[in-house]
Amino acid sequence: MTDREPFRTHLKVRTYELDVLGHVNHAVYHSYGEVARLEAFEASGDADLRASGLAVVLLESHIVYRRELRAGDEVDVSCDLTFGDGKVFWATNLITKLDGTLSAEIKCTCGLMDLDKRKLVADPRGRFEQAGVDLKVLSTGA
Repeated sequence: MTDREPFRTHLKVRTYELDVLGHVNHAVYHSYGEVARLEAFEASGDADLRASGLAVVLLESHIVYRRELRAGDEVDVSCDLTFGDGKVFWATNLITKLDGTLSAEIKCTCGLMDLDKRKLVADPRGRFEQAGVDLKVLSTGA
């Protein structure tokens, strides 16, 4: 277990993100998760990863909605990666209101793609490390 906190970014719900019921449209929650993932990778120094012909790809995304978000709500969106054996890794995003209420949980299966071969590479964690990506920014388990 670690005492480090996962990467977080702060977002404010905009009126154009609402559906006819007056709460955030389901697809926008996925966008919030994507914003957090992209900002986490940028903060981790992933520029050399892309320069070496590799890019993170999203393979699967699953969301559980807990509490609605409405216009003007502010949220923190976390991003925490976990690694196992093989070619995939997992990104978890928690969308949390400022009062601590969990609004949604997103779990994504990701891979690291060789952009020339258009194939996933083995050992994504090792490839991140080789490219100089700071895994302590991306993963509380690093």
